[in-house]
Amino acid sequence: MGGFPVLGERMRLSVVVPCFNEENGLASLHEVLADVLPSVAPDFEILLVDDGSTDGTLAKMRALAASDPRVRFVALSRNFGKESAMLAGLSEAKGDAVAIMDADLQHPPELLRRMIGLLETGYDQVVARRDRKGDGRMRSLISKTYYRTMNRLVDVRLRDGEGDFRVLTRRAVDALLSLREYNRFSKGLFAWIGFDTAVIDYQNVQRQAGSSKWTFGKLLNYGIDGVVSFNNRPLRLAIYLGLLVTLLAFGYAGYVVVDVLASGVDAPGYATLMVGVAGLGGLQLLFLGVMGEYVGRIYYESKRRPHFLVKETSDTRVSVVAGAERE
Repeated sequence: MGGFPVLGERMRLSVVVPCFNEENGLASLHEVLADVLPSVAPDFEILLVDDGSTDGTLAKMRALAASDPRVRFVALSRNFGKESAMLAGLSEAKGDAVAIMDADLQHPPELLRRMIGLLETGYDQVVARRDRKGDGRMRSLISKTYYRTMNRLVDVRLRDGEGDFRVLTRRAVDALLSLREYNRFSKGLFAWIGFDTAVIDYQNVQRQAGSSKWTFGKLLNYGIDGVVSFNNRPLRLAIYLGLLVTLLAFGYAGYVVVDVLASGVDAPGYATLMVGVAGLGGLQLLFLGVMGEYVGRIYYESKRRPHFLVKETSDTRVSVVAGAERE
Protein backbone atom coordinates (compact mmCIF):
# COMPACT_ATOMS: atom_id res chain seq x y z
CA MET A 1 0.00 0.00 0.00
CA GLY A 2 1.04 3.57 -0.58
CA GLY A 3 2.49 5.53 2.29
CA PHE A 4 0.16 8.30 3.45
CA PRO A 5 1.38 10.45 6.35
CA VAL A 6 -0.34 10.07 9.68
CA LEU A 7 -2.67 12.97 10.46
CA GLY A 8 -0.72 15.85 11.86
CA GLU A 9 -0.15 19.55 11.57
CA ARG A 10 1.24 19.19 8.04
CA MET A 11 -1.78 17.38 6.64
CA ARG A 12 -4.47 19.42 4.88
CA LEU A 13 -7.82 18.15 3.65
CA SER A 14 -9.68 19.65 0.70
CA VAL A 15 -13.40 18.94 0.37
CA VAL A 16 -14.53 19.49 -3.23
CA VAL A 17 -18.26 20.09 -3.69
CA PRO A 18 -19.66 20.50 -7.24
CA CYS A 19 -22.81 22.65 -7.16
CA PHE A 20 -25.55 23.37 -9.67
CA ASN A 21 -28.56 25.38 -8.46
CA GLU A 22 -27.92 24.50 -4.81
CA GLU A 23 -28.81 27.94 -3.37
CA ASN A 24 -31.18 26.54 -0.75
CA GLY A 25 -28.79 23.90 0.57
CA LEU A 26 -25.42 25.66 0.81
CA ALA A 27 -26.02 27.15 4.25
CA SER A 28 -26.86 23.73 5.71
CA LEU A 29 -23.90 22.16 3.92
CA HIS A 30 -21.51 24.75 5.33
CA GLU A 31 -22.93 24.40 8.82
CA VAL A 32 -22.51 20.62 8.83
CA LEU A 33 -19.03 20.66 7.31
CA ALA A 34 -17.84 23.40 9.69
CA ASP A 35 -19.01 21.22 12.58
CA VAL A 36 -17.60 17.90 11.34
CA LEU A 37 -14.33 18.73 9.60
CA PRO A 38 -12.37 20.10 12.60
CA SER A 39 -12.48 16.61 14.11
CA VAL A 40 -11.45 15.04 10.79
CA ALA A 41 -8.35 17.06 9.89
CA PRO A 42 -6.35 19.73 11.71
CA ASP A 43 -6.35 21.90 8.58
CA PHE A 44 -8.99 21.87 5.88
CA GLU A 45 -10.63 23.85 3.10
CA ILE A 46 -14.12 23.65 1.61
CA LEU A 47 -13.88 24.17 -2.14
CA LEU A 48 -17.25 24.92 -3.76
CA VAL A 49 -17.52 24.70 -7.56
CA ASP A 50 -20.38 26.56 -9.20
CA ASP A 51 -21.22 24.77 -12.44
CA GLY A 52 -23.02 27.67 -14.15
CA SER A 53 -25.96 27.84 -11.73
CA THR A 54 -28.94 29.96 -12.74
CA ASP A 55 -30.13 30.74 -9.20
CA GLY A 56 -28.34 32.49 -6.32
CA THR A 57 -25.77 29.74 -5.76
CA LEU A 58 -22.79 31.91 -6.70
CA ALA A 59 -23.94 34.77 -4.46
CA LYS A 60 -24.22 32.31 -1.56
CA MET A 61 -20.70 31.08 -2.28
CA ARG A 62 -19.34 34.63 -2.24
CA ALA A 63 -21.00 35.27 1.11
CA LEU A 64 -19.68 32.04 2.63
CA ALA A 65 -16.14 32.71 1.39
CA ALA A 66 -16.29 36.25 2.80
CA SER A 67 -17.44 35.04 6.23
CA ASP A 68 -15.27 31.92 6.52
CA PRO A 69 -11.63 31.91 5.33
CA ARG A 70 -11.76 28.10 5.12
CA VAL A 71 -14.25 28.35 2.23
CA ARG A 72 -13.07 28.87 -1.33
CA PHE A 73 -15.08 28.83 -4.53
CA VAL A 74 -14.57 28.44 -8.26
CA ALA A 75 -17.30 29.67 -10.64
CA LEU A 76 -17.35 28.22 -14.15
CA SER A 77 -18.39 30.40 -17.08
CA ARG A 78 -21.40 28.18 -17.87
CA ASN A 79 -22.81 24.75 -17.09
CA PHE A 80 -20.16 22.27 -18.26
CA GLY A 81 -21.57 19.27 -16.39
CA LYS A 82 -20.62 17.52 -13.17
CA GLU A 83 -17.62 15.76 -14.68
CA SER A 84 -16.02 19.09 -15.57
CA ALA A 85 -17.01 20.62 -12.24
CA MET A 86 -15.27 17.80 -10.37
CA LEU A 87 -12.20 18.21 -12.55
CA ALA A 88 -12.16 21.95 -11.81
CA GLY A 89 -12.34 21.23 -8.09
CA LEU A 90 -9.57 18.64 -8.22
CA SER A 91 -7.42 21.06 -10.24
CA GLU A 92 -7.83 23.83 -7.64
CA ALA A 93 -7.66 21.70 -4.47
CA LYS A 94 -4.55 22.34 -2.36
CA GLY A 95 -4.91 19.54 0.17
CA ASP A 96 -2.71 16.51 0.80
CA ALA A 97 -5.96 14.54 0.70
CA VAL A 98 -9.03 15.47 -1.36
CA ALA A 99 -12.61 14.45 -0.66
CA ILE A 100 -15.39 14.70 -3.25
CA MET A 101 -19.00 14.92 -2.12
CA ASP A 102 -22.37 16.28 -3.26
CA ALA A 103 -23.92 19.49 -1.96
CA ASP A 104 -27.26 17.93 -1.02
CA LEU A 105 -25.88 16.10 2.07
CA GLN A 106 -26.82 12.71 0.64
CA HIS A 107 -23.15 11.98 1.23
CA PRO A 108 -22.87 11.98 5.06
CA PRO A 109 -19.87 14.15 6.06
CA GLU A 110 -19.52 12.11 9.28
CA LEU A 111 -18.12 9.26 7.17
CA LEU A 112 -15.05 11.35 6.39
CA ARG A 113 -13.57 10.43 9.78
CA ARG A 114 -13.53 6.74 8.88
CA MET A 115 -12.41 7.43 5.33
CA ILE A 116 -9.44 9.55 6.39
CA GLY A 117 -8.57 6.92 8.98
CA LEU A 118 -8.30 4.33 6.21
CA LEU A 119 -6.05 6.63 4.21
CA GLU A 120 -3.69 6.60 7.19
CA THR A 121 -3.36 2.84 6.88
CA GLY A 122 -1.96 3.17 3.37
CA TYR A 123 -4.89 3.31 0.96
CA ASP A 124 -4.87 5.87 -1.84
CA GLN A 125 -8.63 5.82 -2.39
CA VAL A 126 -11.43 5.28 0.09
CA VAL A 127 -14.86 4.96 -1.51
CA ALA A 128 -18.22 5.21 0.24
CA ARG A 129 -20.77 2.83 -1.27
CA ARG A 130 -24.45 3.39 -0.54
CA ASP A 131 -27.18 0.79 -0.43
CA ARG A 132 -30.37 1.04 -2.47
CA LYS A 133 -32.83 1.55 0.38
CA GLY A 134 -35.41 4.15 -0.59
CA ASP A 135 -34.96 3.66 -4.32
CA GLY A 136 -37.84 2.29 -6.38
CA ARG A 137 -37.76 -1.36 -7.41
CA MET A 138 -37.54 -0.51 -11.08
CA ARG A 139 -34.64 1.89 -10.58
CA SER A 140 -32.78 -0.63 -8.43
CA LEU A 141 -33.32 -3.37 -11.03
CA ILE A 142 -32.15 -1.14 -13.88
CA SER A 143 -29.09 -0.10 -11.88
CA LYS A 144 -28.08 -3.67 -11.04
CA THR A 145 -28.61 -4.77 -14.65
CA TYR A 146 -26.57 -1.83 -15.91
CA TYR A 147 -23.58 -2.58 -13.69
CA ARG A 148 -23.64 -6.29 -14.52
CA THR A 149 -23.66 -5.44 -18.20
CA MET A 150 -20.97 -2.79 -17.80
CA ASN A 151 -18.59 -5.15 -16.03
CA ARG A 152 -18.86 -7.58 -18.94
CA LEU A 153 -18.06 -4.84 -21.43
CA VAL A 154 -15.64 -2.35 -19.92
CA ASP A 155 -11.99 -2.85 -19.07
CA VAL A 156 -12.35 -1.75 -15.42
CA ARG A 157 -14.42 -3.03 -12.50
CA LEU A 158 -17.42 -0.93 -11.44
CA ARG A 159 -19.61 -1.60 -8.40
CA ASP A 160 -23.25 -0.73 -7.92
CA GLY A 161 -23.64 1.98 -5.28
CA GLU A 162 -20.15 3.43 -5.66
CA GLY A 163 -20.41 7.03 -6.75
CA ASP A 164 -18.27 10.14 -6.53
CA PHE A 165 -18.19 10.21 -2.72
CA ARG A 166 -14.60 9.29 -1.96
CA VAL A 167 -11.32 10.52 -0.48
CA LEU A 168 -8.08 10.42 -2.46
CA THR A 169 -4.44 10.99 -1.64
CA ARG A 170 -2.49 13.64 -3.50
CA ARG A 171 -0.81 11.11 -5.77
CA ALA A 172 -4.20 9.63 -6.74
CA VAL A 173 -5.46 13.15 -7.52
CA ASP A 174 -2.36 13.88 -9.60
CA ALA A 175 -2.91 10.63 -11.49
CA LEU A 176 -6.47 11.68 -12.32
CA LEU A 177 -5.34 15.13 -13.42
CA SER A 178 -2.78 13.55 -15.76
CA LEU A 179 -5.61 11.98 -17.77
CA ARG A 180 -6.39 14.69 -20.30
CA GLU A 181 -9.19 13.06 -22.31
CA TYR A 182 -12.14 15.32 -23.11
CA ASN A 183 -14.85 12.66 -22.75
CA ARG A 184 -14.60 11.86 -19.06
CA PHE A 185 -16.42 9.10 -17.19
CA SER A 186 -15.16 9.58 -13.66
CA LYS A 187 -16.39 6.28 -12.23
CA GLY A 188 -14.27 4.50 -14.81
CA LEU A 189 -11.31 6.86 -14.36
CA PHE A 190 -11.30 6.34 -10.60
CA ALA A 191 -11.10 2.59 -11.20
CA TRP A 192 -8.61 2.89 -14.07
CA ILE A 193 -5.87 4.68 -12.09
CA GLY A 194 -5.75 1.74 -9.73
CA PHE A 195 -3.86 2.17 -6.43
CA ASP A 196 -4.99 0.49 -3.22
CA THR A 197 -8.68 1.16 -2.65
CA ALA A 198 -10.89 0.59 0.38
CA VAL A 199 -14.70 0.59 0.37
CA ILE A 200 -17.06 1.39 3.23
CA ASP A 201 -20.82 0.93 3.11
CA TYR A 202 -23.46 3.36 4.33
CA GLN A 203 -27.23 3.65 4.27
CA ASN A 204 -28.89 5.71 1.58
CA VAL A 205 -29.72 9.27 2.71
CA GLN A 206 -32.45 11.47 1.24
CA ARG A 207 -31.70 14.94 -0.09
CA GLN A 208 -31.84 17.75 2.47
CA ALA A 209 -32.84 20.45 -0.04
CA GLY A 210 -33.59 20.94 -3.74
CA SER A 211 -34.27 18.20 -6.27
CA SER A 212 -32.14 15.79 -8.24
CA LYS A 213 -30.65 17.14 -11.48
CA TRP A 214 -30.46 13.64 -12.96
CA THR A 215 -33.33 13.16 -15.39
CA PHE A 216 -33.91 9.86 -17.20
CA GLY A 217 -32.33 11.30 -20.36
CA LYS A 218 -29.20 12.40 -18.49
CA LEU A 219 -28.90 9.02 -16.79
CA LEU A 220 -29.26 7.27 -20.16
CA ASN A 221 -26.57 9.43 -21.75
CA TYR A 222 -24.31 8.89 -18.74
CA GLY A 223 -24.79 5.14 -19.10
CA ILE A 224 -23.86 5.29 -22.79
CA ASP A 225 -20.77 7.34 -21.90
CA GLY A 226 -19.69 4.59 -19.55
CA VAL A 227 -20.09 1.88 -22.17
CA VAL A 228 -18.12 3.58 -24.93
CA SER A 229 -15.49 5.38 -22.81
CA PHE A 230 -13.48 2.37 -21.71
CA ASN A 231 -13.60 -0.20 -24.49
CA ASN A 232 -14.23 -0.86 -28.18
CA ARG A 233 -16.36 -3.94 -27.60
CA PRO A 234 -19.53 -2.40 -29.08
CA LEU A 235 -17.61 -2.12 -32.36
CA ARG A 236 -16.48 -5.72 -32.04
CA LEU A 237 -20.04 -6.76 -31.24
CA ALA A 238 -21.22 -5.00 -34.39
CA ILE A 239 -18.76 -7.12 -36.40
CA TYR A 240 -20.02 -10.33 -34.81
CA LEU A 241 -23.67 -9.41 -35.39
CA GLY A 242 -22.86 -8.44 -38.95
CA LEU A 243 -21.21 -11.80 -39.58
CA LEU A 244 -24.15 -13.62 -38.01
CA VAL A 245 -26.70 -11.75 -40.13
CA THR A 246 -24.60 -12.37 -43.26
CA LEU A 247 -24.49 -16.11 -42.56
CA LEU A 248 -28.23 -16.17 -41.97
CA ALA A 249 -28.78 -14.26 -45.21
CA PHE A 250 -26.65 -16.73 -47.20
CA GLY A 251 -28.46 -19.63 -45.56
CA TYR A 252 -31.83 -18.16 -46.42
CA ALA A 253 -30.67 -17.48 -49.99
CA GLY A 254 -29.67 -21.14 -50.31
CA TYR A 255 -33.06 -22.21 -48.99
CA VAL A 256 -34.84 -20.00 -51.54
CA VAL A 257 -32.80 -21.45 -54.44
CA VAL A 258 -33.50 -25.03 -53.37
CA ASP A 259 -37.21 -24.25 -52.88
CA VAL A 260 -37.47 -22.68 -56.36
CA LEU A 261 -35.76 -25.68 -57.99
CA ALA A 262 -38.01 -28.13 -56.16
CA SER A 263 -41.39 -26.34 -56.23
CA GLY A 264 -41.12 -23.63 -58.81
CA VAL A 265 -41.84 -19.94 -58.30
CA ASP A 266 -44.68 -19.15 -55.89
CA ALA A 267 -46.43 -15.82 -55.30
CA PRO A 268 -44.03 -12.92 -54.50
CA GLY A 269 -42.88 -13.00 -50.87
CA TYR A 270 -43.92 -9.50 -49.86
CA ALA A 271 -43.89 -10.22 -46.12
CA THR A 272 -40.49 -11.90 -46.24
CA LEU A 273 -39.05 -9.04 -48.28
CA MET A 274 -40.35 -6.35 -45.92
CA VAL A 275 -39.17 -8.20 -42.80
CA GLY A 276 -35.72 -8.64 -44.32
CA VAL A 277 -35.44 -5.01 -45.41
CA ALA A 278 -36.66 -3.69 -42.06
CA GLY A 279 -34.43 -5.99 -40.04
CA LEU A 280 -31.28 -5.38 -42.05
CA GLY A 281 -32.01 -1.65 -42.23
CA GLY A 282 -32.37 -1.49 -38.44
CA LEU A 283 -29.09 -3.33 -37.93
CA GLN A 284 -27.32 -0.99 -40.33
CA LEU A 285 -28.63 2.07 -38.50
CA LEU A 286 -27.59 0.55 -35.18
CA PHE A 287 -24.06 -0.17 -36.40
CA LEU A 288 -23.77 3.29 -37.93
CA GLY A 289 -24.86 4.78 -34.61
CA VAL A 290 -22.21 2.83 -32.70
CA MET A 291 -19.47 3.81 -35.14
CA GLY A 292 -20.73 7.40 -35.19
CA GLU A 293 -20.49 7.58 -31.39
CA TYR A 294 -16.82 6.63 -31.50
CA VAL A 295 -16.09 8.95 -34.44
CA GLY A 296 -17.83 11.78 -32.60
CA ARG A 297 -15.63 11.22 -29.57
CA ILE A 298 -12.52 11.30 -31.74
CA TYR A 299 -13.83 14.57 -33.20
CA TYR A 300 -14.16 16.16 -29.75
CA GLU A 301 -10.78 14.86 -28.62
CA SER A 302 -9.08 16.27 -31.71
CA LYS A 303 -10.31 19.79 -30.94
CA ARG A 304 -8.37 19.82 -27.65
CA ARG A 305 -10.75 22.30 -26.07
CA PRO A 306 -10.40 22.91 -22.33
CA HIS A 307 -12.75 20.96 -20.10
CA PHE A 308 -14.06 24.13 -18.50
CA LEU A 309 -13.62 27.90 -18.32
CA VAL A 310 -13.42 29.78 -15.04
CA LYS A 311 -15.00 33.21 -14.73
CA GLU A 312 -14.37 33.90 -11.04
CA THR A 313 -12.65 32.49 -7.99
CA SER A 314 -12.50 33.46 -4.34
CA ASP A 315 -8.71 33.78 -4.66
CA THR A 316 -8.73 36.39 -7.42
CA ARG A 317 -12.05 38.12 -6.63
CA VAL A 318 -12.06 39.24 -10.25
CA SER A 319 -13.32 37.71 -13.45
CA VAL A 320 -10.73 35.55 -15.18
CA VAL A 321 -10.74 33.03 -17.99
CA ALA A 322 -8.82 29.80 -17.56
CA GLY A 323 -9.08 26.29 -18.93
CA ALA A 324 -8.39 22.88 -17.55
CA GLU A 325 -5.46 22.39 -19.90
CA ARG A 326 -2.22 23.02 -18.05
CA GLU A 327 1.05 22.24 -19.63
